[in-house]
Amino acid sequence: MRRIETTIDIDVTPEQAWAVLVDLDGHAEWNPFMSEIRGVAAVGERLTVTFTPPGRRATTFRPTVTAADPARRFEWLGRLGIPGLFDGRHRFDLEPLADGRTRLVHSEEFRGVLVPLLWRSLATATRTGFEQLNAAFAARCVAVVEQATR
Repeated sequence: MRRIETTIDIDVTPEQAWAVLVDLDGHAEWNPFMSEIRGVAAVGERLTVTFTPPGRRATTFRPTVTAADPARRFEWLGRLGIPGLFDGRHRFDLEPLADGRTRLVHSEEFRGVLVPLLWRSLATATRTGFEQLNAAFAARCVAVVEQATR
């Protein structure tokens, strides 16, 4: 197993961050790494997710939602071909901070026989994509909250 994990602290509550995270149609407006997410954020649902890693071409997967705990965790499992070939468990954890803000822990665990072969080409672009997504997500959350309070 290989894992990529990134974090960012966001100036909104977990509930406010959750609303932006699960507005799947809205991702196309702000998300530079996942240019499209279609579906419903509910356990067992199949999504259509188009990833566009920096410097790479877009790839579309059809993962299944494995966790959708409001204001806590949104997770899916995607596979390339058959199970065990190249599987990715993508996770967004929203952790409440003592000051009312939220820490996003954005991660993915990769498993399968192709992971060691693809890791070097995958790791850097994916980490960069996660960091870009995190920054854009934080900005979107703050903008949505500011707009709602006007």
